[in-house]
Amino acid sequence: MAITQSDVVYTAVATAENGRDGRVSTDDGKLDVVVNPPKEQGGSGNGTNPEQLFAAGYSACFQGALAVVARQEGADITGSTVTAKVGIGKNDDGFGLIVEIAAKIPNADAATAQALIEKAHQVCPYSKATRGNITVTLSV
Repeated sequence: MAITQSDVVYTAVATAENGRDGRVSTDDGKLDVVVNPPKEQGGSGNGTNPEQLFAAGYSACFQGALAVVARQEGADITGSTVTAKVGIGKNDDGFGLIVEIAAKIPNADAATAQALIEKAHQVCPYSKATRGNITVTLSV
């Protein structure tokens, strides 16, 4: 279900200069980074890149969704981590993304951990935004 502008509780604002080979900063100054294409894409690799920024945001958001689900289920996710791998490659439309989400939940058996990440995938805003648009795989 889509939200309306009146439902918004926070809006992040970031501005890019010179696209994938320049700089990205937020309006509050908390993020100000140089972006460069990685060496695998013919760039210098000296700065970060949009895929790393997306992976950072997705992993943090997914970890938050996992915490929400764990509270609802009464599960202990103490010491858990979520890693997002974001790949970029050519497709029929030019370029596309693929994501792998891997969670480590030391206090849960494999079946419980898998169930938790599948439920987190249903509530995570990043997962909702990408659903049907890119391939996202989950693993524990």
